[in-house]
Amino acid sequence: MQVKIEESWRAVLQEEFDKPYFAELAAFVKSAYANGVVYPPPGRIFEAFNRTPFDQVKVVILGQDPYHEPGQAQGLAFYVPPGVRTPPSLENIAKELGKMPDLMAWTREGVLLLNATLTVAAHRAGSHQNRGWEVFTDAVVHALATRRDHLVFILWGSSAQRKGAFIDRARHCVIASPHPSPLSAYRGFFGSRPFARANDYLVAHGRAPVNW
Repeated sequence: MQVKIEESWRAVLQEEFDKPYFAELAAFVKSAYANGVVYPPPGRIFEAFNRTPFDQVKVVILGQDPYHEPGQAQGLAFYVPPGVRTPPSLENIAKELGKMPDLMAWTREGVLLLNATLTVAAHRAGSHQNRGWEVFTDAVVHALATRRDHLVFILWGSSAQRKGAFIDRARHCVIASPHPSPLSAYRGFFGSRPFARANDYLVAHGRAPVNW
């Protein structure tokens, strides 16, 4: 697996790329792409980082796996390209927001759309979990939480909340709620106002709000 990642992120994460676990992860991912259908396309595994450089991040939205059906996953959590059927979780995000969001535009405003696992086998949700991606993305969250100030971390669902458990709430804004999937959205995702709350925090700390 060749790591094609934006230079500010490469500088921050180079230590991770040099660790033994990442070499094992890279070998697994390379083999998976060679022997089956894997999403996202290989050139877009690190798309979230390439779209939103480290020093431009204002908000982090944590997803879990990439989408695992054809044409959906593009390396950005919750995003699908135009013309692809809207997945249920994204439909519920749109309901909470009151309109269908342009997630690609979000990335240009400093929203990092980060999945905990960056690859997945076709039709097999969770198939690339526990191979090392979670260690890598933990390091991403840790770098942001310790090297930056006054970021917003939006943690939907128990998996994302565990991943963000170490974030200093005195230093950053952490917005936690149930996941927007149909299985849990009605348990507290709807009405949680993550987008307004994120902007309130950004403005209060002298930063431009996101045009959600």
